[in-house]
Amino acid sequence: MDLLIPSFGLIFWTLLAFLIVVLVLKKFAWKPILQSLSDREKTISDSLATAERVKAEMAQMKSENEALLVKAREERAQMLKEARDVKEKIINEARDQAKTEAGKIITDAQAAIEQQKMAAITEVKNQIGNLVIEVSEKILRRQLENKPEQESYIRQLASEVKLN
Repeated sequence: MDLLIPSFGLIFWTLLAFLIVVLVLKKFAWKPILQSLSDREKTISDSLATAERVKAEMAQMKSENEALLVKAREERAQMLKEARDVKEKIINEARDQAKTEAGKIITDAQAAIEQQKMAAITEVKNQIGNLVIEVSEKILRRQLENKPEQESYIRQLASEVKLN
């Protein structure tokens, strides 16, 4: 039972040891412990404030990024529209130029055909003129006295002449 009820001397020395430990702790440990607790509390509050500030900055950056993304999409759409417009313009210009060139080629071809046609007509006229001269020359060379013989000879020459 002595263990359950301590004696006065044990209580006194235990109390004296406790007071010495408390005084030593108060003199040397309480200030550093309280200072470190205070520093830790300040660090935690600063970290929380920094986290809130970073969170606000992130939210602002996110909204700025979304705005930039919307702006970039609008610019991309505008650039695509301009590219389509330029493409259509180039196609239309090429089509108009091709029509102009085709018209010029057709006009030149028609002029060349007309020129060749006129040259062919002139050549045919020259050949007909030469044939007439040859026939006339043959008729005059053969001096016939009677008219029926002249007519039969002309018919014979006309049948002999081949038109090409």
